[in-house]
Amino acid sequence: MTRQKTGSIAAAPSRRRFLSAVAVSAAAVPLAASCGRAAGGGPARTSTLRYQGWTGQVTLPELAQDLGYLGDVRLEWVGNTSSGPQDVQTAATGQVAFGGAFNGASVKLQEAGAPLTSVIGYYGTDPVSYTGFFVLDGSPVKGPRDLVGKKIGMNTLGGHAQAVLDLYLRRNGLGAGDVAKVEALAVPPVSLEQSLRQGQIDVAALTGIFQDKAVAAGGVRRVFRDYDFLGAFTAGSYVFRDDFIERNPDTVRAFTAGVAKAIEWSRATPREEVIERQTRILTARGRNEGPDALRYWKSWGVAGRGGLMTDREFATWSGWLKDVGQIKDVKVGPRDLYTNEFNPYANGGAPR
Repeated sequence: MTRQKTGSIAAAPSRRRFLSAVAVSAAAVPLAASCGRAAGGGPARTSTLRYQGWTGQVTLPELAQDLGYLGDVRLEWVGNTSSGPQDVQTAATGQVAFGGAFNGASVKLQEAGAPLTSVIGYYGTDPVSYTGFFVLDGSPVKGPRDLVGKKIGMNTLGGHAQAVLDLYLRRNGLGAGDVAKVEALAVPPVSLEQSLRQGQIDVAALTGIFQDKAVAAGGVRRVFRDYDFLGAFTAGSYVFRDDFIERNPDTVRAFTAGVAKAIEWSRATPREEVIERQTRILTARGRNEGPDALRYWKSWGVAGRGGLMTDREFATWSGWLKDVGQIKDVKVGPRDLYTNEFNPYANGGAPR
């Protein structure tokens, strides 16, 4: 099946294959196991989507399912992910049907030949939900040049926080030599505030509950946030393998429409009710986790209506990956990285 898109699934041959034979072989077994076999011997169509969740959080697909927006599509939780990059890598190897991550992490995989396409945005930056870089009140760090030689703690390397940090430094005139002296360190989110207060790191990249708790405890100051220089934007998206989309277009369409409706339901519903709904979902699923973090939920931060995506939300990170040497050249254009065609809000539409 060939589609022209605001990204189409049709793409350059390099996107049609993995560069690693290990990845190809890893994909074969899980897809067969989760989807069954068609009469001709190939993987059968499926309406069951294997996925990874997040401890202490309710994802948009989980919310969409609880709201009844996924129709006949059923989610099958297989465990929790440790990071966005790990989640999309697991989708790329076929161990799960879809994964979600910072768009830069997905772009890097797609530039390496992973046959993935983003179908809907699921998190982003807005005035109330953002990544903020915090220091202790007595810190001498006040601007970009003060970060040279400092240790910056963040949840994962190669993800949203590191990309934002690097872009901030470069846009404020720091050369490659100075940027290289800013040390990014992976620190578990639950340990970031403590690491900052104990002096193990100089700056902490904080989001969500971890940001709110640190600010409430006092003694910290924000140096900058991604919203300050990037404005509102969708930062991450859910991806499927291209062969899964071609085999299961109706399933992908139902998934995308359901998540899109859940995004707009969250916008239109009082915050307290959204939190209450998520708390009920988390409590009922019995994964031995606490709901405390949910009370800090403010928004998904998604910029586009119903999770619609734009070229800018991918081209920004393609250019950054090239600038920092993580890819040699930009081979895949934005329109071959994502598609809005499954989203009912595309072209001014709305779900039924």
